Amino acid sequence: MEGKHHSSIYFFSVDPGRAFAGVTGAELYLEACRLMEVVPVSHFTQNLAKPYINLNHHGLGPKGVKAIAIALVSNATVTHLELEDNGILAEGAIYMAEMLRENCSLQELNISNNHLGTEGAEAIASLLLDNASYLYALQLSGGLHCTQVIAVEGNYQVKKLDLSHNEFSEKGGQLLGQMLGNLIHYSPRGRIASMLTGGHDGGNGALKILNLSWNSIGNEGAQALGEALKVNSTLVHLDISNNQINNEGAKKLCRGLEVNGKLEVLKMANNPLTVEGATALVTSVRKNPNSMMEEINISNVLVNENFIKLLDFVCQIRPELDVIYGEVEGRISKIPKQHPSPMKLIQYTSPKHLEGGRLEGVSFLPSGKFSQIPSEKYIRNHYCVFIYLIPCRLTKQIL
Repeated sequence: MEGKHHSSIYFFSVDPGRAFAGVTGAELYLEACRLMEVVPVSHFTQNLAKPYINLNHHGLGPKGVKAIAIALVSNATVTHLELEDNGILAEGAIYMAEMLRENCSLQELNISNNHLGTEGAEAIASLLLDNASYLYALQLSGGLHCTQVIAVEGNYQVKKLDLSHNEFSEKGGQLLGQMLGNLIHYSPRGRIASMLTGGHDGGNGALKILNLSWNSIGNEGAQALGEALKVNSTLVHLDISNNQINNEGAKKLCRGLEVNGKLEVLKMANNPLTVEGATALVTSVRKNPNSMMEEINISNVLVNENFIKLLDFVCQIRPELDVIYGEVEGRISKIPKQHPSPMKLIQYTSPKHLEGGRLEGVSFLPSGKFSQIPSEKYIRNHYCVFIYLIPCRLTKQIL
């Protein structure tokens, strides 16, 4: 792959080929654990020959993930690795980046909530800038801050990127808008990323799914995203839920939606929008003859009858459009289906409701569908009431 190279800083100061000559797979991992003085993870050794390994929340730490990275350098079977919440820190991120430069099979990686720090972010950014891995899905949710930004100019490999729950803030949101093209750009001065100018000046031509939820990018971030959507021609799914974007920010975002011809899904739930912002979003789709929009999620927004009329009109023109909104002002909410009271169900298991007082161990739901229950399976104690609620018919046969 273009950009792939052998790092002079490998996993050990000694020659790795000499240290692990002729050792592969689980044996290689166990030897690495011995040298790192860490306890091997049996789940890892048992699944090295499978495409998916989930090691989330295993408390690996930097040394534990180093042993895993060594075992994966030449592995050709694992394509999806989960390492969320393992405290790998910057040191562990550097080991993973070095491994990814050599590994030719890993395509999906989750290293969310690992406190990567400045050096860890730089290592991942450098990996992506060089197009030096085969990753197409990368999760970096949590663990980054507005002073630790990943940005990748010219990356053509990554198609799915999760940067949610990083609290980039409105300051960082000003630059997030350009990230679709330059994917992730690291800035040590609190400037986060430029991601969205895909298709221009060597920008990212692969990124299709971007999750920026829970980052507090605010209206300035929404404006930057709107400007970027005017020129981006690759992104199909954008999640900016929970980002403190109000009606003003939604209108700025709509400037891009009015001309974008690629975006299919826009998630904006749990932003402080009203029907005014909701109307602007639907109107932007109506104005754009090239819009490919199929879903807009504003599920917390209270709308009115005028909005419903507008939506009905737009859906006649674009029947594929699905807008998920909250309640409709002035309409009576549907009464939820009433479930039977647990206490009423339990009382039917008392001796006075059962012939001979012998079926205290059986509870039943009022249902039109009855089934016979083998007494040897459900009756264990004449005076014990089970929590299982089972549709049944009390018959002499089971009594």
